[in-house]
Amino acid sequence: MFAAYAIFALNGLVFASWAARIPAAAATLGLGSGQMGTLLLVGAIGSMLSLPLAGIVAARFGTANTVRLGGTAAALAASAVALGLVNGSVPVVAVGLFLFGCGIALWDVAQNIEGAHVEHRVGRTIMPRFHAAFSGGAFVGALVGAGLSAMDVGLPVHLVAVAVLSLVVSLWIPRYFLPRAEEHLVGAQTGGTRTKGIGAWGEPRTLLIGLVVLGAALTEGAANDWVAKASVDGLGTTESTGAVMFAVFVAAMTALRFVGGSLIDRFGRVRVLQASLGSSLVGLVVFVVAPNVPLAAVGAILWGAGAALGFPMGMSAAADEPDRAAARVSVVSTIGYTAFLAGPPLIGFLGDLVGIRTALLAVGVAVLASFLVAPAARERPKETPEPLRTGFDRTA
Repeated sequence: MFAAYAIFALNGLVFASWAARIPAAAATLGLGSGQMGTLLLVGAIGSMLSLPLAGIVAARFGTANTVRLGGTAAALAASAVALGLVNGSVPVVAVGLFLFGCGIALWDVAQNIEGAHVEHRVGRTIMPRFHAAFSGGAFVGALVGAGLSAMDVGLPVHLVAVAVLSLVVSLWIPRYFLPRAEEHLVGAQTGGTRTKGIGAWGEPRTLLIGLVVLGAALTEGAANDWVAKASVDGLGTTESTGAVMFAVFVAAMTALRFVGGSLIDRFGRVRVLQASLGSSLVGLVVFVVAPNVPLAAVGAILWGAGAALGFPMGMSAAADEPDRAAARVSVVSTIGYTAFLAGPPLIGFLGDLVGIRTALLAVGVAVLASFLVAPAARERPKETPEPLRTGFDRTA
């Protein structure tokens, strides 16, 4: 279990190390919101190409090796982005972001499949806590980014350090993953046509869960990519203050994810999911219309709290039947991460027309759609859980 926590946390730290300093990258390359949106879209394309294959790769090589592959790709990507920034080369940065998108996609799907298996073994809702570890890592990454920005430490140096950390930890920690997660994945992909990825794409419930996750992922992804820059552009703050605003969002999301499991077990997925989506919508609007930094921070808190549970609840819902979990988690992850990664660049294009803060209101449409189909994520009966070791016993 602790290995899953660690790998989610590292994933969040690596992602936020880039997200929190997007304004610095844009300034270094001399790009506006629309141009930066195009560059971010390159990374999204890398993820969208990798996501449909991630479940198959995890089934073939195991979640541990898939995380290792993703972490290595992310480390190489961060180094390439650093090189591109040093040389002021947009094409080199684009190549780095494409590889970064590929690596993060493989890593994310594998860790969610592993997390879903651990949750089933434990027999209670703990997926939000894994995503809390992701958010906690992102919070640390955002604070580090803000601190380094305030100290005028260049983004290339920052990214090289992140690359080293990503490579070392992602190669080491997966050795402690659950062994039966690997066996379970192979069975899920080879045990019959209805458990294969292509079959899961034809299941109405799986697709509706994907739509729920789409809205939740878009609101989280939009915040990751644009809260810092929207604060700088819309409120006239410094880059370091923009990074702190992003950290406020992540802190609220992290806090709700730590307590979210008990709320879900008490009130059910649907009620908690609808309350979360409502909070996200209100917070988004407050952030956009706020005339000053303190009120915008209140909006960021509500927005972050509302964005906390949608994605992990979607992963849990997709994995309600363990023998089909790999294929369904892959499908739902693909839908969610497509919104998570492709949506923010499109918001950047809209931001060129109406301003980036105003453009964020477009996220509210997807959040409302997710609210309406939330009942699709209702719990299904679970099998009796098996005992689970929670320490760092080497099992993979």
